[in-house]
Amino acid sequence: MLLKGKTALVTGAGRGIGRAIALCFARNGADVAVSDVDAVGVESTAEEIRQMGQRAIAITCNVTDSKACQEMVDRVVAEFSRLDILVNNAGIRRDKLVMGMADHDWDVVMDVNLKGAFYCTRAALRPMGKQRFGRIISMASVVGLMGNKGQANYAASKAGLIALTKSVAKEMASRGITANAIAPGFVQTEMTETLPDEYKEALLKQIPVGRMGTPDEIAACALFLASDGSSYVTGHVLQVDGGMVM
Repeated sequence: MLLKGKTALVTGAGRGIGRAIALCFARNGADVAVSDVDAVGVESTAEEIRQMGQRAIAITCNVTDSKACQEMVDRVVAEFSRLDILVNNAGIRRDKLVMGMADHDWDVVMDVNLKGAFYCTRAALRPMGKQRFGRIISMASVVGLMGNKGQANYAASKAGLIALTKSVAKEMASRGITANAIAPGFVQTEMTETLPDEYKEALLKQIPVGRMGTPDEIAACALFLASDGSSYVTGHVLQVDGGMVM
């Protein structure tokens, strides 16, 4: 029970990696607020947590709305009395080559993946600062480290998220707040299921362990960064990619 007595907020928790992280935290003793634009998915995650005997609230929130992010954090603190862990997981893709990328394709990815993480982080820092304790974990990507053809918007948003993480880490270390990022490689989720088969086959050849990762493997790393065992780790980017980028 590494997170016993802790309260976490996980965005993008209606499915995939966010759901796996929320359930992992609950199994390890945390009460969890789960957020997503998918009201049905996020309520399903919350109900599964309640069945474990942990408290959970489901919040439908669009992280591109600054006011909604602040209200979400306020609700978590009002219901749970504190906020110890924030996981910025909400994210989208709009893949196109740069020459054919519309303004909206760029803007919407940056708004959700980067601006949304900024809004949630900013809102969470006030209660964490008062507690003089906090763990902020943001889901980046190996694409944010190496770039990728057809994903300039996604790569830029994830690289920006890494820079945001390092800046927050430097600003908040004296307050007992750590900020770290996880950079998954290719993980079996609904998002990667939409990739063409030939593209996935080419990717597997670049991964030394020879397979895609699972959401539970990412969740296990998030658990470490959320736990007291990571108290001396901040400003770090943890690559979880089967050796793809080394």
